Amino acid sequence: MSELINNSENRKKKLKELILKLHSGHSEQQVRHELIETLQQIPYGEVVEVEQELIESGLPQEEVLKLCDVHGAVLHGNIDLSASKQVPEGHPIDVMLKENAELKTLANQIVSSIKTISESQQFDNNSIFKLRGFYNALFDVDKHYKRKEYLIFPYLENYGITGPPKVMWGKHDEIRELIKGCIEMLQTENITVDELLASSEIILLPAINQVVDMTKKEEEILFPMTLDKLTDADWYEIEKQSLEIGFCLYDPPKAWKPEWVKEDTLSEMNKIAGSIQLPSGNFLVEELLAILNHLPIDMTFVDKDDKVKYFSQGKERIFQRNRAILNRDVRLCHPPASAHIVDKIIDDFKSGKEDRAPFWINMGGKMIHIEYFALRNEKGEYLGTLEVSHNIQGYRDLEGEQRILSYSKK
Repeated sequence: MSELINNSENRKKKLKELILKLHSGHSEQQVRHELIETLQQIPYGEVVEVEQELIESGLPQEEVLKLCDVHGAVLHGNIDLSASKQVPEGHPIDVMLKENAELKTLANQIVSSIKTISESQQFDNNSIFKLRGFYNALFDVDKHYKRKEYLIFPYLENYGITGPPKVMWGKHDEIRELIKGCIEMLQTENITVDELLASSEIILLPAINQVVDMTKKEEEILFPMTLDKLTDADWYEIEKQSLEIGFCLYDPPKAWKPEWVKEDTLSEMNKIAGSIQLPSGNFLVEELLAILNHLPIDMTFVDKDDKVKYFSQGKERIFQRNRAILNRDVRLCHPPASAHIVDKIIDDFKSGKEDRAPFWINMGGKMIHIEYFALRNEKGEYLGTLEVSHNIQGYRDLEGEQRILSYSKK
């Protein structure tokens, strides 16, 4: 058996035989037992090579996709990761590992909530709202997958690795559809306990399992492979473009760059953008950023496709924001109980029926004014929505006049 364990070609040949056994209908338990007995541990690179060879030999990609979960479960725990590289804080792979940790935590919370309902055989509106919120947050995984699809996979393809990215992208799409189905199901009115628990077996728990299984495939196969293949220059390009897509349930506290990169981000942006010319003047990026962050208001911009694209970062924020919300559907950034209000505002803005929607609330002893504005171009075409939040308590407390210079103590 040692000649099999120590010989790469024989290992790959045997692994291919085992995967084909799964494809031909052999039991997972039987194949797992044979795998453990004959191979012990498999270098992750060989797993990738075998999967690509199977696709290139004519095995339909759809067939590989269909059984990806099965042979993934068989290989889980039997892939040798001892040679995989470590990554520094903020590196794109470090960020994805942190996102995976958040996804697993969220998965555990969902499973726990469903278990509680199952054991008590009852639930209320709060339970449903809680589950809706969980699955809304779970759909954030879309941004995690998009960074893989649009930033990492092209580099792998440049290095000749085409099969595994195609298979993994197919699994991403399956997971997205499952989560969308979960969100839709949880919006059903007057759902009963029996219907909820039946749905949990059909779609709620399978969606969670698929998300968690994907984290295993990433951590055991994809991430080590990409760290072997991609250069620091590749990763730096990926890091610079990551913010455009956004992050999943986690906001990296620091940006990563190779030691040989000396420019700071704002200086680099100024060099690329130069002066931002507007009809009434111009700014450097650094100047515009300082202006936006010194305004005594919170601003959030949602584009015409209903995705959060920007928020201001003033010192005294009214509502906390982090970069994990960027490129998230704005409906998923609000509690499920208020999602219908968000829908109403967006629909009325897009149709041209309304242009602004004001609210004011008492929060922590302060009067907070919140207003939504429809943004349109000169032709009247809808560009998006601007949310402006302002603590107006200080203005409400003003009395008399102040005509003499007196600097604020704040």
